[in-house]
Amino acid sequence: MNLQPGQVVNILAYPEHRPLVWEIARIAYERGAAYVEVTLDEPRARRERVRFAPEDTLDWTPPWTLALLDYLIESGGASIAVGGDPEPQLMNGLDPARLARARPRAARARFLEAQNDRKIAWTIIACPTEGWAETVFGEPDVDRLWDAVALAARLDEPDPVAAWRDHIDALRQRAGILDERAFDALRFRGPGTDLLVGLMDSARWLTGEIETVSGRTHVSNMPTEEVFTTPDRRRTEGVVRSTAPLALHGQIVRGLEVSFAGGRVTAIRADDGGAELVRELIATDAGAARLGEVALVDGSSPVARTGIVFVNTLFDENAACHVALGQGTLEAIPHGETLADAELEALGYNDSVVHTDFMIGGPDVEVDGIERGGAAVPLLRGDEWQLS
Repeated sequence: MNLQPGQVVNILAYPEHRPLVWEIARIAYERGAAYVEVTLDEPRARRERVRFAPEDTLDWTPPWTLALLDYLIESGGASIAVGGDPEPQLMNGLDPARLARARPRAARARFLEAQNDRKIAWTIIACPTEGWAETVFGEPDVDRLWDAVALAARLDEPDPVAAWRDHIDALRQRAGILDERAFDALRFRGPGTDLLVGLMDSARWLTGEIETVSGRTHVSNMPTEEVFTTPDRRRTEGVVRSTAPLALHGQIVRGLEVSFAGGRVTAIRADDGGAELVRELIATDAGAARLGEVALVDGSSPVARTGIVFVNTLFDENAACHVALGQGTLEAIPHGETLADAELEALGYNDSVVHTDFMIGGPDVEVDGIERGGAAVPLLRGDEWQLS
């Protein structure tokens, strides 16, 4: 997060994460934080809201939530989200339409806008819980999950901070190579997948390190293994099968398969009712049914090397190539924050209050960069990076 003296910090976590939250607060104050606000997510209270709250209040945002976000934005504050759902399948059996809607829409839009405009420093980390470990291993072995999280986050290195700096440098080099090649599109081919993702002419490739408008760098995800860009929302064609389960709104979607035509989702299939939950997601707004991100990850990722499916997007997206439905990243477009909505739309940028990643890569998925003349250049084969 690259905390600076005088910043206000907001920590979002589950009650089960309190011991880690206390340590984060201690270190933040030691480093000069002006104030640490802790926001605890209570999933069981949220479940009762989904079940019983009046329909017209489900997407309501409390004004005090917006006031906190506005203060963080105006003061150049920082946000740490702690993941590790203690009950990953708590929302099973609930009405998918109500479940998809029961989120503070205005707060979500405000935070995505702040991220896109680079107004705050933010990062997402993880804290294992018994429920998460049970989902991953079939038993509540928290110590085993901590070992895997530590490996994925490079905490096993003699100097983790130096290891992260070296890793970010390597990702920047990879992004630079892709910028130089300026591919017109990416093609993914594998079992159940034949997907063409058109790229914007001007878009750059990014890493998980971001610089705020005030010039402070921060790493948005810990771990982060991807290089990514914002595709042209109008130019996705074909079908893609997810290569990992998707944790979504307190449920787990398995066997997800999505078809696209003219850039828009045209069909969704999934096991055990998961398709309906994703259909409700893409009905959120006009941009939710289009892609806002495409990311490349190879098998050298420590997350991939654990051999574990974490059933947690923070980790699983850093083990495999992925795409995201919904909002794109303005930082990928030169001077994107200064462009009018109509100019962004003409470029192919996708806007939404949704940004949901799902995994589409792995050893059996080949990825090519498609040049403007139509030639295919291998990027990934057998989960190994091909371009240098």
